[in-house]
Formats: sequence, C-alpha cells, structure tokens
Amino acid sequence: MKILIAGKNGQVGRSLVNILETQTELTFLALGHEELDITDSIQVNKTVSEFQPNIIINAAAYTAVDKAEQECELAYAINKDGPKNLALAANKVNAAIIHISTDYVFDGNGNNNYTELAVTAPQSEYGRSKLAGEHAVAQACAKHIILRTAWVFSEHGNNFVKTMLRLAKTRNTLGVVADQYGGPTYAGDIANAILTISRQIALESEGYGIYHFSGYPHVSWHKFAEKVFEIALEQELLVQPIQVNPITTQEYPTPAKRPANSRLNCDKINNVFGIKQSDWQTALVRIKEYS
Repeated sequence: MKILIAGKNGQVGRSLVNILETQTELTFLALGHEELDITDSIQVNKTVSEFQPNIIINAAAYTAVDKAEQECELAYAINKDGPKNLALAANKVNAAIIHISTDYVFDGNGNNNYTELAVTAPQSEYGRSKLAGEHAVAQACAKHIILRTAWVFSEHGNNFVKTMLRLAKTRNTLGVVADQYGGPTYAGDIANAILTISRQIALESEGYGIYHFSGYPHVSWHKFAEKVFEIALEQELLVQPIQVNPITTQEYPTPAKRPANSRLNCDKINNVFGIKQSDWQTALVRIKEYS
C-alpha cells in the first residue's frame, strides 16, 4: 500500500510520519506546504500522478480559528480548495482520500453528543471553511473518509496542553473557560485510527463516509487544564500547584465563536472499524515530552 500525506508538519501529520517510519510494509510520501501546496491543482495532480498512491491522507489545514474571521479567502483556499484538489487527484488514480475535519462544523448548542447525521451549522468562518471542504471532498471522490475530531493535542506544534505548560512557568494562577465541553484528542491516536482505516479500506474497499473520532471522557477546558497541571506536578515539571479558576466564555471573548458543546458520538467508527475513543488521560502521562 502506498500512502501520500499532505501536511506532514502538523500535529497529525508528524504523528503519522513517526508511526509510518516503523511500518516497513507500507510505502509513504509525506510532504509539507513547502513541498506540496494543496491549493495548486497543477502541483497536486503532478505529485499524485507520479507517486500513484492507494490512499491520500489530508492532514493539511488552516487552523488559525480567530484569524480566519479576517483571512476568509486564505482559510477557504486551504480548507476547501486544497482538499478538493486532493480528492479530484485521488479520483483520477482510483485512490481513496482520508480528510480530517472538525467539531466546528456544528453550532455547539445543546447537550447531546453529535452523531455523523447531526445537522451541521458552523458558527465561525473556520467552521464554514471546514464544512465546505467536507462537501468538496465528498463530491470529488466517492472513495472518501471524512474524519471529524476535536481538541487535538500532541508533543508537536501549538496546542492547549503546551500552552498551559508554558503559562505555568510564569504564573501560579490561571483562568480557564469552564462552559465549553468536548473530548481532548491525542494526535497519535488520530494517526493510528487513520492507519487502521487505511488498511481496512485498502483490503475491502468499503466503509466510506463520515466518521467521528475524539477523546473520552468529555470535560471542560477548565477540567482539562486541571488534569494537565495535576500530572505535571506529579512528574515534577512544576514546583508548585497551579490554581485554575473557572471562567465563562463571556469573560474570555474571542473573534471567532467557539462551540459550547464539542462532544462527538464515536459509536460509528467503533462499530465499523473497531476503533475506540482516544484515552487522552493516558496520553497525558507522557507529559514530559510536551514541555
């Protein structure tokens, strides 16, 4: 099986490369933006035509949620046009495409866990650009997997865990939003889920569609931060406890509206592919690697 990865420098991209480097039975080509601009259809077609992958994994995305409110064109170019180019190229060589999406395609209202059939109603430009990307991929390539996830963290790049650890170096008190809920998701678990799906669809060529994959148990950002500091203190990364004060979304205004409810129902991916939800607390045990 030959796998082409776009977005090798992101959290999921780097996790995929780390895992694939140990999988000798798989051939892969991982490219970052400087090597493959997914918004350039000519470049995408040339790369895919030359490599002839069985599966294309799109881990590239515009993820600056607040900046997207002003940089709409750039967000749509990367989150809609880029995935469309990859999907069209995949279709030409009869490859499948696995595209990573987000909880931001939902409005974030209510208390129910969102299933794949739930009505989408993004409340931000970032969310709208990601939903447009989902539609573009689905229309361009029948052999598609759209994987929605949430609250991604890892040893790489910028994420909530690394931000909390950085702030803890200079502060002993922090205010963290307590009225937004979701499932923190370790990027390494997303990568493993993607590779499990890749193997299965390569063998059986079925199971295409939209899936949810995120962490459990569901928590607020406030509770997530408390757990980060608890483990950091246990592992002597902190010299003293950090006081984490709960605050409301209104007390921490941002240009882009965040979903209050990012809980994703992950039953489908477990039923179809045998993939269980990410255990984010286990992933945090390796917290020394995040600092």
